[in-house]
Amino acid sequence: MEQIGALPYVIDEAGHARVMLITSRDTGRWVIPKGNPIVGLASHEAAAQEAYEEAGIRGIPCPSPVGQFAYRKRRRTGRYRDMIVTVFPLAFVEQVDDWPERHQRDTRWFTLDRAAEAVNEPGLKALIAAFREPPIPASLAQRILPVVRTSAKRRIPMLGWFQSLMPKQGRFFELFDAHAATLVAGADALARLLHGEGSIEGQIAEIVKREHEADDITREVLQDVRRVFVTPFDRSAITDLIGVMDDAIDQMNGTANAIALYEVTEFSPQMRDMAGIIVEAARITAEAIPLLRSLGTNAGRLHDLTARLIQIEGHADDIHDTGLRALFQASKISADPMTFIINREIYSSLEKIVDRFEDVANEIQGLVIDHA
Repeated sequence: MEQIGALPYVIDEAGHARVMLITSRDTGRWVIPKGNPIVGLASHEAAAQEAYEEAGIRGIPCPSPVGQFAYRKRRRTGRYRDMIVTVFPLAFVEQVDDWPERHQRDTRWFTLDRAAEAVNEPGLKALIAAFREPPIPASLAQRILPVVRTSAKRRIPMLGWFQSLMPKQGRFFELFDAHAATLVAGADALARLLHGEGSIEGQIAEIVKREHEADDITREVLQDVRRVFVTPFDRSAITDLIGVMDDAIDQMNGTANAIALYEVTEFSPQMRDMAGIIVEAARITAEAIPLLRSLGTNAGRLHDLTARLIQIEGHADDIHDTGLRALFQASKISADPMTFIINREIYSSLEKIVDRFEDVANEIQGLVIDHA
């Protein structure tokens, strides 16, 4: 029998991931929110509904699952039934004060390693262990850039010519990490915007802020490429990677600008689903980028991460086509071509964001092939 489950997660200010587990009602063991498919809801929407009913969690579900696990469910007759659970990541927004099963279960946030230890099912242990965390906090950009600028100003004028000849590797990895953090923050703000979490103006302002941070970081990377004697990768590979990462946050900003320009306040389920995929793509990117420090050691994990980026990009294409088809049919009924034109632009912009993450995956794969 097939079930669906949610893996609620949050990235704290220190950059560490935690997941929420709940206790089962019959045995009290630690599990994830899960249940049977719900008629009328897509699988990821049903998983989000289970997370609300069992743990009071509201969040942004990704329509592309992170995996499956199997377990044996004991029925009231005493017999067992084999179950397969498809698990969807759920980016945490809030835990409400009251929910249907509040008094029937306990809820607790775990670090990834503790969560993997707490659950019994081997497949679920492996799934949680594979759900790695972005190791860089979202506030890193504010910490990195002042340091970079200050260190550049400390150069002693008399020895400037000598310092410029000394081999250096620059701060490429730190700047890549900081840029990935802006992608995570920007994707989160965009998803909250499309899901109606907070004010539209506030979320747009957050996206614009992160895009400006990303521009500063990109500028620092390009300056280092020109002035640093020794670089960790080929210079063109560095500029290409930071370029496609910057394209992703630029496209988020473009989407936010279109929403503000056309004063759009309602978003289709397919738009929200694409936002969920963008959140997942940013999370994966933020994990992958720090692994570039040791390509040989991390080649296998990087292959897995880039493969998932490419896989969810294909899923986003399907969602885009479904949403656009529904939009066209609705416009024929309502005879409102302007609404179709405006929403088609938003769909196109969302698709381009996911495409840029696929470009990031391709650039990382190229580095692995060339250097691992």
